[in-house]
Amino acid sequence: MTTREEALSFGLSFPDTYQDEPFHDPNWQLVRIKASKKAFLWTYERDGYINLNVKVDPQWRDFWRDTYDAVIPGWHQNKEHWNTIMLDGSIPVEEIKRMISESYDLVTDSPSKRIYEAVKKIPAGHVATYGQVAEMAGDRKMARAVGNALHNNPDPDNIPCFRVVNAKGECSGSFAFGGLGAQEERLREDGVEVVNGRVDLKKYGI
Repeated sequence: MTTREEALSFGLSFPDTYQDEPFHDPNWQLVRIKASKKAFLWTYERDGYINLNVKVDPQWRDFWRDTYDAVIPGWHQNKEHWNTIMLDGSIPVEEIKRMISESYDLVTDSPSKRIYEAVKKIPAGHVATYGQVAEMAGDRKMARAVGNALHNNPDPDNIPCFRVVNAKGECSGSFAFGGLGAQEERLREDGVEVVNGRVDLKKYGI
């Protein structure tokens, strides 16, 4: 991803978004959330490159800056909560998309974000069902959305989706991160007993 058009196109692929030119200057083009009108993606040209400003969780802010020279503190924005991405070709496309996606989640407080925060609260050595995670995220009816969100987990190292099982305590047969049997292995490493692909919810459930 090296062009403004690519960045804007990806930003506009999220639900309920629109493009805006708030300063009546074509160099500044933003993608906003329709309901709140908050911007999660700023695009502008500076020093010969298209730059993107994206909101960032403070716990990830320095990770991105340390990993890529082309990610710097947010230019003309709060440097604690915003990063600037220079599209100089040095950052893999998927990583840029991940940063934009994180910005969207932070600005919208999307269901996925609430699901991920709920999963983070499952203590080591325990599991939760999809329904419990949905309830923790604010709506027990979105248990199916929990499965979708975990399948697209952007940060499996810090969002322990392996601690989520179905209502019978069964592990996923198609665990998204690691393949068949990976969830059972992760749970055992976590101190949870798995017998025939199932966890005893009375003993290990939250």
